[in-house]
Amino acid sequence: MTGSIRAELLVLRKRSSTWILLGTWTALGLAFAYAVPYATFRDNPAEQPLSELLPQAVVGNVATGFPFFGGVFALMLGVLLFGSEYGWGTLKTLFTQRPPRLQVFAAKLVTLGIALVPFVLAVYAAGFAASSAIGLYEGTDLDAPSWTLLLRGIAGGWLVLAAWGALGVLLAVLSRGTALAIGIGILYALVIEGLLSALSSEVSLLDRLVEYFLRANAYSLVERLGVSAGDVRENGPGSFEGPFVGGPQAVLALTLYAAVFLGLAGWVLRRRDVT
Repeated sequence: MTGSIRAELLVLRKRSSTWILLGTWTALGLAFAYAVPYATFRDNPAEQPLSELLPQAVVGNVATGFPFFGGVFALMLGVLLFGSEYGWGTLKTLFTQRPPRLQVFAAKLVTLGIALVPFVLAVYAAGFAASSAIGLYEGTDLDAPSWTLLLRGIAGGWLVLAAWGALGVLLAVLSRGTALAIGIGILYALVIEGLLSALSSEVSLLDRLVEYFLRANAYSLVERLGVSAGDVRENGPGSFEGPFVGGPQAVLALTLYAAVFLGLAGWVLRRRDVT
């Protein structure tokens, strides 16, 4: 099992697509969390307070991007980890020469969980660098957030990405590939959840339904980390106006989503012919 995980991590590290996803996600996180707000501050300080761009607010700034933008990148990473094996035609050989299917599946899941850690840490490190640079340039005092809040932010960000990554794994297994799985995943995140969430304020029945959506629970979780509802409403294609749920429900829902997605993917992988 350990050897399989090492092999999967080595392969994932060598793929250029992994670094492209990590770099793009980090760049987008910096752009939306700091570059655009700082430009707004320079033009209109009353609209964008400087205090929200300093290191003490880094958790709330960075966490805003996890429920949608980061989730989409995690979904693509989960798809590539499994779907690429179908595209290369190596999955049948992998199952023939290695341990049982579920053991290979478990090794890939552990690999995905480990691979998501840099996706969380990189954007937080970039956020600290950007906020510190802004603070130094503006000549203000730099205060770090509390360790408890930072650890909660890292753990919450990983959980959100893990739930989206699990959806990517399921879509890759069901579609036996990458392109269709990524297309369906983005369609679901942007159109289905986004459209129904936008209509929930007008249709009371949808309001209760949206509370159980993946994105609704992800946004509810990051709201507990200091993300304001106003920032979420102005989050571009990932905007969300509610409803928000409690923190414990959000953690439980995201955990159940990940477990159900991975459970279904494992069941299908075990029962279905891979060719």
